Amino acid sequence: MTATDDLVDLDPGPAAHALRRRLRQLLAEMLPADWRTSFSNDAEVQAVVGRICRRLGDERLLTINWPAEFGGAGADVWQQTVLREEMWAHFEPRGAQYMGLSWVGPTLMQIGTPAQLEKHLPGIAEGRIVWCQGFSEPEAGTDLGSLKLSASRTDRGWLLTGQKIWTSYAGLADWCFLAARTSHTDNKHTGITIFLVPMSSPGITVRPIPSIMGEQHLNEVFFDGVEVAEEAILGELDQGWRVIKLVLTHERIGIPRYARDERILAALAGHESLQEPTVASDYARTLVHTRVARLLNHRAIALNDAGMLSDREASVARVASIHLDQEVAGLALDMVGSDGLVPRPGAGLLGQVEDIFRYARSATIASGTAEVQRMLIARSAIREVKDET
Repeated sequence: MTATDDLVDLDPGPAAHALRRRLRQLLAEMLPADWRTSFSNDAEVQAVVGRICRRLGDERLLTINWPAEFGGAGADVWQQTVLREEMWAHFEPRGAQYMGLSWVGPTLMQIGTPAQLEKHLPGIAEGRIVWCQGFSEPEAGTDLGSLKLSASRTDRGWLLTGQKIWTSYAGLADWCFLAARTSHTDNKHTGITIFLVPMSSPGITVRPIPSIMGEQHLNEVFFDGVEVAEEAILGELDQGWRVIKLVLTHERIGIPRYARDERILAALAGHESLQEPTVASDYARTLVHTRVARLLNHRAIALNDAGMLSDREASVARVASIHLDQEVAGLALDMVGSDGLVPRPGAGLLGQVEDIFRYARSATIASGTAEVQRMLIARSAIREVKDET
């Protein structure tokens, strides 16, 4: 316990509980029985994503946390949290829309021009437009300040040349939130500019990167003399690092992986392998870890809402979640055994155990590796010790 714990309330409240029931009812009605991914080029999969997004949009649930002036419902942080948890627990049926809804849209609201707001927010709010994030490069991942994709000024605007990598959903995306180098200075974080780039622009090539995660999660994107207009710049020229930091504040609370893990454990609750004492012990331990991850994440959410969240609390919650994801996936595969090695149509969630296990391998890498999260925890602790002395 810390002094800040006395200042946060972890009770989501009746509105959030009612929303959870509503979302579960809606998803039970609309999702196929063996639904496992929305990140696919399959037309039937994308049709389901489209129907879900339209339904959520009609009920003002798609933009539940957006201010009313931008077409949102102005919901509180706990209703937003419930929405994120239920979407993740059901294999994110909004598809790649979560990116536009969770941080592209909110970032535009803060620093976008009126013309940019008018052009981009309606498509995000209606679930029509998919965004991808053009940040990482072959030599600029964790150290994003080392990015090299260049933007050169021309008579008609800017010319983009270079490569991005690990770009999720690039093959599905309509727009790219792109970080480019517009000038070179001694400070590598200066001289970066954010561009809003149509993925249909001539000169853009997307190459899928095969991986155990499945379709659309990893791609290379090449920009070969891509022309963009001056109005494509978001924020100030050469000050893109400030925009990136703003984006990261919206991403500070990680994916609620614990929500899907709870659902998997619930599906395993009556499995015959629990008759074995060692399996039952492993199950109980993992269930405790799931509850801990939820509480740590809810604590981070409450602190963030109160303006008191530090890197340490955010990263502690994320570390608990990402390791839990792999722990639950491993336990599920062990319990189901050879039956879990191939998809089993009609078997519900446990018919997707092998896919869940493969996807969980990325948990300790995506959105900041476990090692980076531990580094942030250590740095935060060191700063606090220095402040006290």
